[in-house]
Amino acid sequence: MKQLVCAVFCFAIWLAAGTAPAQQRPEFEIVPLNDQGWVEYGLEGVVRGFKGVLVHYGTIVMTAEEIEFNQNTAEVRADGKARIQDEGQIWAAEHLLYNLDTHQMESERFRTGKSPVFASGRGLHGELTNNIYVATNAFVTTEDVENPTFRIRAKRLKIIPGKQVVAHGAVLYAGNVPVFYFPIYTRNLGPQANNFDFVPGYRSLFGPFVLGRYTWFLNQQLDGEFHVDYRERRGVGVGPDLNYHLGPWGSGSLKYYYLHDDDPNAGTNPNSIPENRQRVYFSYQSSPVTNLYFKSMVRYESDSRMVRDFFEGEYRQNPQPNTYVEANRFWNNFNLDAYFQPRVNDFLETVERLPDIKLTGYRQQIGSTPVYYESESSAGYYRRLFADTNGPPTGLDYSAARADTYHQLLLPETFFGWLNVTPRVGGRFTYYSEASGPGATTDEIYRGVFNTGAEVSFKASRTWPAFREPFFELDGLRHIVEPSINYVYVPAPNARPPELPQFDYELQSLRLLPIEYPDYNSIDSIDSQNVLRLGLRNRLQTKRNSEVVNFLSWDVYTDWRLRPRAEQTTFADIYSDLVLRPRSWLTWESLTRYDIDGGQWRMALNTVTLQPSSVWSWSIGQYYLRDDFSAPPQGLGEGNNLFTSSLFFRMNENWAFHASQHFEARDGRMEEQYYTLYRDLRSWTAALTFRIRDNRTGPDDFTVAFTFSLKAHPRYGLGSDTVRPYSLLGS
Repeated sequence: MKQLVCAVFCFAIWLAAGTAPAQQRPEFEIVPLNDQGWVEYGLEGVVRGFKGVLVHYGTIVMTAEEIEFNQNTAEVRADGKARIQDEGQIWAAEHLLYNLDTHQMESERFRTGKSPVFASGRGLHGELTNNIYVATNAFVTTEDVENPTFRIRAKRLKIIPGKQVVAHGAVLYAGNVPVFYFPIYTRNLGPQANNFDFVPGYRSLFGPFVLGRYTWFLNQQLDGEFHVDYRERRGVGVGPDLNYHLGPWGSGSLKYYYLHDDDPNAGTNPNSIPENRQRVYFSYQSSPVTNLYFKSMVRYESDSRMVRDFFEGEYRQNPQPNTYVEANRFWNNFNLDAYFQPRVNDFLETVERLPDIKLTGYRQQIGSTPVYYESESSAGYYRRLFADTNGPPTGLDYSAARADTYHQLLLPETFFGWLNVTPRVGGRFTYYSEASGPGATTDEIYRGVFNTGAEVSFKASRTWPAFREPFFELDGLRHIVEPSINYVYVPAPNARPPELPQFDYELQSLRLLPIEYPDYNSIDSIDSQNVLRLGLRNRLQTKRNSEVVNFLSWDVYTDWRLRPRAEQTTFADIYSDLVLRPRSWLTWESLTRYDIDGGQWRMALNTVTLQPSSVWSWSIGQYYLRDDFSAPPQGLGEGNNLFTSSLFFRMNENWAFHASQHFEARDGRMEEQYYTLYRDLRSWTAALTFRIRDNRTGPDDFTVAFTFSLKAHPRYGLGSDTVRPYSLLGS
């Protein structure tokens, strides 16, 4: 009876084990790496490989000179140049004990890495519960070489594959020299890695300085930086930068920076600057539904020199920032835009728009007729506020409401299959309320504007497919010519610009402004016109490296004013835009403006760029602008005769040099000079930059700065330091 019960019990256990779902193991494969290798299969479920073998187990790949694999326990013993790759993490050692199921690992000496972080050490042990590896006497580096230049040596190292490396009792070494001690050093793995960054240097306006920032990534929705800067003459500046990413609900940044300035009027500051200096930057943009967009920007600065002194790169890109909130709604043929612009910086002249609502009708066909229609209508309340300075108040601020609507009909036609003719006729009606404020001078006004005209153009081309010229790298030639004439007639409106409050007014420009509506958008400066715009566009094209390129691109255009206004001449300046590429490595770009009446150049910008190889490149240029102190907007003020040079030279694989100069020939001053020496440190690049700037009204401003950048996550984009060399100064 006992034997029967025992048999039934054993059968039940076998049946339960047979019916329970078994854990599915990944497929296992072991193969020789070469002709000398071989594999043996034992009866106990043990597989052995010799003279170089490779193991595939799910996503895990392992190689070694000798491998012993137990199929029952999934444990592998690897000897001789053992390598394991598991989810992008690579482990290397002479001897390894590794469990393919539990990922437990043991090794006396090892190396591991997942770009851009690599580690090496002794006594490696794996913890099964949380997939963490611990080692002793280890180091961490970003250089994938046996003897890295920069490394952090640690007494105890914890590695969480794919996530993080934590070093306890860590010392930063440069070569064999200890540089800095960290009680605990943490480095995240992958593209979103928390890290410190420092730019030490010296500037005559700052004294010795260190610009420090800590970059952090909380999650996919929030990341940022925290700045701690020390300038010996100016004090400590701190502030966070927060970047948020909320999907369809928007993304943007919030930045704050504060500095108690110990010497706010250092250098050439013309006005009294407060000691407590700060700036606030906020941006937001979103598209919660299709064709609906929101954008917002807030830029507050405590004084006119805040960004110029401490954020030079930002200042050069936008010296007069504005604050606004904007909403856009798009349809197939229309766009509705709501724009709100207050003034937050009293030291900047601003036209407040409280708000400005605009409906734009894109050019669209009217039914099945050949006629096209376009429009632009806007309404808002505007305040023109002049800059408040330390001097006496100007008292010229004024405000008014304005409603404007413009409509135009066009009839584009093509004659003879090549001649394009587009006549047009349009009208504008504008209402201005009575202006208010201390600078107000206008009453309630209704203005009407009529316009008409036509544009005529055609394109002709000719090819010479057999043409060859080795010196100029010409393989075939095609000439395309496009002459055009654009006629605009606008009779004198019932209210001319001096009788209107000026909110959208014509600004000074080095280029020729549009003459037709709605491209000409200076609503309050609209006046009579009777003008022909004459243009000629030429293209010479050829083949280089199996691609069609423009050997020559040349546009020439001017205005012939049939009835010029009092402040105008019969002919406008002649404008020329030229790009010539005589060789694939040589480019000449030229923008010129010639005064016909005066018989002299008014503006010339010429740049020649040579880039024959990756070893060196050189760009030289000249910018000439003649003095013009006539009334605005025609007057451009004091001119320039500026010569520029930018040279880059790679001396060898490890060293490179960049130099740029700005020389003002009018008074013989070298206004600005940059010199940078680059050093390639395998995973890092280092740059030592020297800049000297002639301030004209004060002492020279000179700066020396040293920057590091990790190649895997560079501090600046490719080539940005050449275009914006001041970025290497940390500003």
